Amino acid sequence: MRTDGVRRAVVATAALGSLLTALSACGGSGTGHHGGGGTGTAGKAAHTRPADRPASTDPTRIPDVGDRLQRRIPADSRQVVVVYGEGRDSADSTVVLYTRQGSSWQRTRSWAAHNGKKGWTTDHHEGDNRSPVGVFTLSDAGGVLPDPGARLPYTRSASFAAPRWWARSYWHDFDYVIAIDYNRVKGTPPNDPTRPQGTSRGGGIWLHLDHGSGTSACVSLPKPAMRYLLRTLDPGRHPVVVMGDRAGLRA
Repeated sequence: MRTDGVRRAVVATAALGSLLTALSACGGSGTGHHGGGGTGTAGKAAHTRPADRPASTDPTRIPDVGDRLQRRIPADSRQVVVVYGEGRDSADSTVVLYTRQGSSWQRTRSWAAHNGKKGWTTDHHEGDNRSPVGVFTLSDAGGVLPDPGARLPYTRSASFAAPRWWARSYWHDFDYVIAIDYNRVKGTPPNDPTRPQGTSRGGGIWLHLDHGSGTSACVSLPKPAMRYLLRTLDPGRHPVVVMGDRAGLRA
């Protein structure tokens, strides 16, 4: 059942004072918000493309994900978003949505994307400009724009808007967001500032709209991809994201 919209709006408003802390993990702040670490791939990020590698010969496994992370995918999950980072220090990645049909995983959609401007880490901390490697649930969504028909609980609020002192190319990053459940409280708006593991461990890590280069820790996708994921990811199918550089995913 959806969380009551009024209650979530109140929570989102209460979190406004701490919004910049949450946003810093996604778009960046200060001198770091101009997209350092990108590799000039803004054009390719606007198009859907197939996964770079062939599917696994075992249809019961997510392709190119090793045993360590494969075991962390919940048994009841029927939707898995995989972020295949191009390299440990690369900001470029490919996002693939897999849907479970019976005992087999089927590749549903694929998009070019970006991750942290400095790449990936297994020990993420606030300000390191790297995205965390791991398996995380996806339970809440929101953004500046009206709900496009999301199945996840959706909080619309102007408080998501990127600060206007950021570069113009970043202003629409948070029109749509899906919270990655890293160091946050499930069942709250994505911009809730609570950090159960402490602020030093970072937080506010989202799927959000792409601006053509690396982020401070989030994963960014084209607008059509975000609309598709919002309309497709279903709490009843227990969606998760598996994310990391290709070597880290296979380890």
